[in-house]
Amino acid sequence: MKSILKTAALVLTLAFTAVSCSSDNDNDNGNNSGTGSRDVKYEVTGNFTGKMDVSFLEKSGAPLIEDLTKLPWTKEFTADAGSDGALLHTSGYGGTQGQTLTAKIYVGGKVVSELTGTANSEGIIVVHTKTYVFPR
Repeated sequence: MKSILKTAALVLTLAFTAVSCSSDNDNDNGNNSGTGSRDVKYEVTGNFTGKMDVSFLEKSGAPLIEDLTKLPWTKEFTADAGSDGALLHTSGYGGTQGQTLTAKIYVGGKVVSELTGTANSEGIIVVHTKTYVFPR
């Protein structure tokens, strides 16, 4: 089950990145902070107690997957010039219905994307934030 969730998370990350970055041009679609900052912070919080992992775009723009062993979880970096944006996806299984996870993306110290998810009756949770695209 864990490998299926990780594979699905990676596929979704790549698919959403390709879709959201392919037609950006100079239109920011209202999702950038206007600061031009490339300082990124990812944050996952909540009370979910099952097995969790997180997928994200790292500083070069490549997707990575990490197991989450405790909450809160954070990752901070300055994105490379060639990186198109920031994306955060977290999922888990083995929790209890009603438990939550909140995923946030900060750019330049401002929250640019945030989403909270709730575990279903089977204790499964998936939270996929809106992709943030760096202004060009």
